[in-house]
Amino acid sequence: MAENQNPKGKLGVLALTGLVISAMIGGGVYNLPQNMAQSASAFAVIIAWIITGVGMFFLTNTFIVLSNVRPDATTGIYEYSRMGFGKFAGFQMAWGYWLCNVFANVGYAVLLMDALNYFFPPYFEGGNNFLSIVGGSIIIWGMYFLVLAGVKGATSINIIGTIAKLVPLVVFVVVVAFAFNFDTFSTDFYGHQVIKKLADKDLGSMTAQIKSTMLVTLWVFIGIEGAVVVSDRAKSQKTVAQATLIGFILCLFFYAALSLLAFGIFSQGQLSTMAPPSTAPILSKVVGDWGVWFMNLGVIIALLSSWLVWTILLAWLPYTAAKDGTFPKIFAKENENESPSFSLIVSTILMQIFMIVVYFANNAWNLALSITGVMVLPPYIGSTLYLWKIASSEKEKYPENAIQKKWAAWITGCLGTIYGLWLVYAAGIDYLLMASIIYAFGIVVFYWARKEHAKDEAPFTKGEILFALILVALAVIAVIMAATGHMSSIFG
Repeated sequence: MAENQNPKGKLGVLALTGLVISAMIGGGVYNLPQNMAQSASAFAVIIAWIITGVGMFFLTNTFIVLSNVRPDATTGIYEYSRMGFGKFAGFQMAWGYWLCNVFANVGYAVLLMDALNYFFPPYFEGGNNFLSIVGGSIIIWGMYFLVLAGVKGATSINIIGTIAKLVPLVVFVVVVAFAFNFDTFSTDFYGHQVIKKLADKDLGSMTAQIKSTMLVTLWVFIGIEGAVVVSDRAKSQKTVAQATLIGFILCLFFYAALSLLAFGIFSQGQLSTMAPPSTAPILSKVVGDWGVWFMNLGVIIALLSSWLVWTILLAWLPYTAAKDGTFPKIFAKENENESPSFSLIVSTILMQIFMIVVYFANNAWNLALSITGVMVLPPYIGSTLYLWKIASSEKEKYPENAIQKKWAAWITGCLGTIYGLWLVYAAGIDYLLMASIIYAFGIVVFYWARKEHAKDEAPFTKGEILFALILVALAVIAVIMAATGHMSSIFG
């Protein structure tokens, strides 16, 4: 059986788990204590991780179940939406997911150069000055040549990077756990007291506190689908499921531990005002000055490792999408190392352009990064809806032996969808509305792809025409609202 074979050049559980963990654990995790404590008390953070743990379990389990139920879906996260809701829906999921992560990858460049500034001040101050743009650009193209040499080799390097960046996190958790002070942790536990000497203030209702953490918990779990994106290179769909589950469990443990143990060292108010990476001053309070450089070094390793993974994912998605007719044919071009060469060069050029944008329009860049971050939600919701659909329909292909119970798949899809919609609400509808502008531009690329892959077919079905018109209308509305100052949640 193919399931038990180990084809040469295919990725196993270790390589895929490393890819999933690296995709999720970037430099941002080192600032998780400050991010979570910014507007939330210790109790709110506990509740937030419970909600996130349950919600992300159902989302993670969606990918696990679908990898078993539809082992033929080996071309990435967008294919579930394409199978369930048509070619145009599948394209939009691929288009949005690809571009949002192109933007996010440039964010790694900014964070990396800012982290390097700790060791080489003031040359890379802020991560977006001229030297930072030059340094970031050099690494962008360095990653290009590394992935161009072959995905298998790049993932092997990533395993080393994953282990290296977990070491500082393990040290932090162990050391801070031993130094944990319960009295500090329980002070202003619910975030309603005003304690000036600790910079604590009344944080408002518990619902508002919990909601304030949801975007943070979303950002740190982006990448949970990493094994699904490159499943075409996996030894089997079983390895995809195993890697996804292991990555989820490990990352959830580290995320919760990092953010909660910090409340036993500093108060909420003190944590909320820390400069990134906030793990550095927390560790240094316990162990001394070496804790600062140790955590900053961890940030650099984490960023480089995650950057490599996302370069692989960015190249792979348009490539696989072109192979199944979703993207234009030219994106399916590969080199002698079986690396998606055209998709990789386009992704790299886009990253380079956005890197230059960072230098000339930093505020516009921050806005774009926030908008595109929300764009990862539709592919997630599309996947949960597809599981919900095939678990509900007798007509859909669904091998009963793929999982134990069909009703369990239905519950997974249903609750995963509810969690996804909750994240949309927590993120803010305004950001998703602004994202419709980017989705609307994709209509032209979809038309190009359909004319190439299906010359004798109409590019759009009647339903897809309606969908496209709605996207254009939403994009126009977003532009008008932005121009007239009716998006205060975004533009202040």
